[in-house]
Amino acid sequence: MTERIALFGAGGKMGVRLARNLVKSEFQIAPVEVGEAGRQRLRSELGLDCVEAEAALDGAEVVVLAVPDTLIGRVSHALSPKLKAGTMVVILDAAAPFAGHLPERPDLTYFVTHPCHPPIFNDETTEEGRRDHFGGIAAKQSIVSALMQGPEEAYALGERVARAIWAPILRSHRVTVEQMALLEPGLSETVCATLLAVMREAMDETVRRGVPETCARDFLLGHLNILAAVTFREIDGVFSDACNKAIQFGKPRLMRDDWLGCLDEPEIADSIRRIT
Repeated sequence: MTERIALFGAGGKMGVRLARNLVKSEFQIAPVEVGEAGRQRLRSELGLDCVEAEAALDGAEVVVLAVPDTLIGRVSHALSPKLKAGTMVVILDAAAPFAGHLPERPDLTYFVTHPCHPPIFNDETTEEGRRDHFGGIAAKQSIVSALMQGPEEAYALGERVARAIWAPILRSHRVTVEQMALLEPGLSETVCATLLAVMREAMDETVRRGVPETCARDFLLGHLNILAAVTFREIDGVFSDACNKAIQFGKPRLMRDDWLGCLDEPEIADSIRRIT
């Protein structure tokens, strides 16, 4: 039997991405969107007409909340009285679940899933695949998922939904909600995004000091490619003595001694509290 998915926030940026994949999947989709612009977008881009929340929930085994983190608590609490026991609620980020913003309904299944996005090192052979940096269109990406609460056998359904909405899939990883929060915002945003922002600032500073912008960009992104390939063992290579010396003296210049503390649970919790 094909399960019915009620997709809330279907006309938003993320909602349309998910809807586009769901219409090609094994699932039935019942899109819900309160904004007229989003409704028009779904109709013009995918030929989908939205339905009211009550109609979408009628017979829905799965409810996907494609709404911002700041609205997850409000939307989930509003929907909770309307959900029958055993319904699976799918959340697309660990922030709100980790922060305790979901309703206390032990008879519901909470499933959390998030994309890894297409990796820098990949085997994409098409231009569309190489330009799909977010994923969910043409480039393969891995995903992480967590069964926050519910029967163990529910994980299989949640993973099928996750594979459908984030397709095409490279690998599927099962983690806990706590581990997912460590991955984001911890690893991906607090560490990776911050350091990338610093790299961009450094590139802009070299331009300010006289290096042509195209030259600086080519130099940085080219070195990012080979240095990342060596660091993450994508290739069998080593840094030069000069590079190792630059790292030895550069790291304490750039990083505090206790910087790994940003991955401690209290700091992860503080980060999530700020965004939810």
